[in-house]
Amino acid sequence: MGSRGAKDSIRREVWDRLLKSGVARFPLPPHGRIPNFEGAEEAAARLALMRVFRDAEVVKVNPDSPQRHVRYTALAMGKVVVMPTPRIREGFIVINPKAVPRGRLGEASTIRGAFRWGRRVGLREIPAIDLVVAGSVAVDRWGGRLGKGEGYSEIEYGILRSLGLVSEETPVVTTVHDLQVVNARIPRDPWDFTVDLIVTPTRVIKTLERQRPPGVMWGYLSSRKLEEIPALKELRRLLRS
Repeated sequence: MGSRGAKDSIRREVWDRLLKSGVARFPLPPHGRIPNFEGAEEAAARLALMRVFRDAEVVKVNPDSPQRHVRYTALAMGKVVVMPTPRIREGFIVINPKAVPRGRLGEASTIRGAFRWGRRVGLREIPAIDLVVAGSVAVDRWGGRLGKGEGYSEIEYGILRSLGLVSEETPVVTTVHDLQVVNARIPRDPWDFTVDLIVTPTRVIKTLERQRPPGVMWGYLSSRKLEEIPALKELRRLLRS
């Protein structure tokens, strides 16, 4: 079984496990998604207690359901949240809590609310990132991570790295259910990034290895991705200018 097949097998195993155990939350089924899970609030609260989160002023957080609590907590703590739009089709949104009425922070932490209360920005307007929070389907103790298999998190990271907005040392964390932590080592491809910390509702796992791609790995991108993601065209223009 090649890398893709092995990754898909792990994803299916985790999705099935979450559904069978009853911890998967709406939207259901979890298959094909970054799965929402019982305890997502507790995982976000545990992350909020950590120095790596407390010290960050600008946090990049994925737009998926289980990390909504991370986005809300960051805004409530006065942090600027950088959120990629779904499939990066409309670039990135910057949500500054100072521009959001206090009673609207919960709304601003949703995708629809982010479009209302945040500001869609060009790549040059994205602030430097202090912490990356990634959604995951599965993770391992070596830092290996799987998303839903479409590569958007890796492209987002590559864009930010190409612009110098994240570095090799910028910490990457994920919040997941304990059932998403797998014992097997997850295969890695050149474009994959690892996570430094895995935060679950019950524990924090410091991972053992680090892999960071140096930027967008253009040679691995399909023509479809290049056409579908305007931010890639914008990045290419910026890098050529």
